[in-house]
Amino acid sequence: MIKRELYMSQIRPFIGNELIKVLTGIRRSGKSVMLELIQEELLESGTCADQFISFNFEQMRNEHLCTAQALHEEVMRRCANIKGKVYLFFDEIQEVTNWEKCVNSLRLDLDCDIYITGSNAKLLSGELATYLGGRYVEFVIYPFSFSEFIELYQTIDSDTTLAQCFQKYLLAGGMPYLANLRYEEEPGKKYLEDLFNSVVLKDIVKRNKVRDVDLLERIISYVMANAGTTFSATSISKFLKNEQRTVSKDTVLNYLKYCVDAYLFYQASRQDVQGKQILATNEKYYIADHGIREAVYGGNMKEINLILENIVYMELRRRGFTITVGKAGDKEIDFVCEKRGQKLYIQVAYLLASEETIAREFGVYDMVRDNFPKYVVSLDEFDMSRNGIKHRNIRDLLIETEWN
Repeated sequence: MIKRELYMSQIRPFIGNELIKVLTGIRRSGKSVMLELIQEELLESGTCADQFISFNFEQMRNEHLCTAQALHEEVMRRCANIKGKVYLFFDEIQEVTNWEKCVNSLRLDLDCDIYITGSNAKLLSGELATYLGGRYVEFVIYPFSFSEFIELYQTIDSDTTLAQCFQKYLLAGGMPYLANLRYEEEPGKKYLEDLFNSVVLKDIVKRNKVRDVDLLERIISYVMANAGTTFSATSISKFLKNEQRTVSKDTVLNYLKYCVDAYLFYQASRQDVQGKQILATNEKYYIADHGIREAVYGGNMKEINLILENIVYMELRRRGFTITVGKAGDKEIDFVCEKRGQKLYIQVAYLLASEETIAREFGVYDMVRDNFPKYVVSLDEFDMSRNGIKHRNIRDLLIETEWN
């Protein structure tokens, strides 16, 4: 178990205060481990373990507590003999009917510090906003970054080089449990396939009462194949029509939203860099973990340019950037990234193998007149920086603490 300091440093300032800590993210991204890390930190600061009350609502033994009333009664019963602040840890809370009413009541009834996890973005909409508006803080827990992957992978193969680590990361991705399987290829692939099926069935089909599962699977396959490629709901509709499946644009959009709500995909809008407005059509979608793509769809090495772009996109999300795809005249900048007044541009390529490729990748910035940092990143080992535009090796950039 690694400390995941990136997240602990964000959560730590809120430990012990009245705001409800909500940890969200794709299933099996490490949210339960984060609850354990928080408990560890509390114990180290002198809190007594008797003050902790924990439930994982995917365990059968807690099924009888999956209503707001039953859970509230059980927590109040257990709290009767606890002296001092109570620390409540609710894992996969979305399994509890009307859970937000229970959590809000506990917040009012007890001197408590509440932590909840969930695998669906709907956790933070609707009733939650009504009952807990302004009283919670959200942390999205992503699969392992390349830096976190190295930390674990080197405990399994201590002689591995950075380049070998990255080669493994390109195929395996960052789902934490793979370390328990020692990153062996076949068991890992089977685990990721099962994880993908669990996300689709539990967090998309069951939660949204999807009737046409075949259609959903076709849309997911299309997005996986075209991760990081600009497309529209209309283009998916046309593709499905060629496969003898007639489907409306609205249905496609609904199914895509279900996938985004389950944290399987992330959507990046397009922005006119010169006019500064967000464009309404042709978004890009990226998958939460490129290892899932390799296990389910395959071809990560064959389409390595898309995978590298996906890896950089997810790293930008981990680092807290707001990301759009930039349009500058007839050219496209992969990522326009903003955070607290800081801004940077990133263009991702596989290899800058020819003068033509170099001119194309660096040329996307020709019409961008500001002085914010501009990067071209690739797997090339030699620095090709020019005209104030920085060129970086992707592996090296991913393990740097600061990007500026």
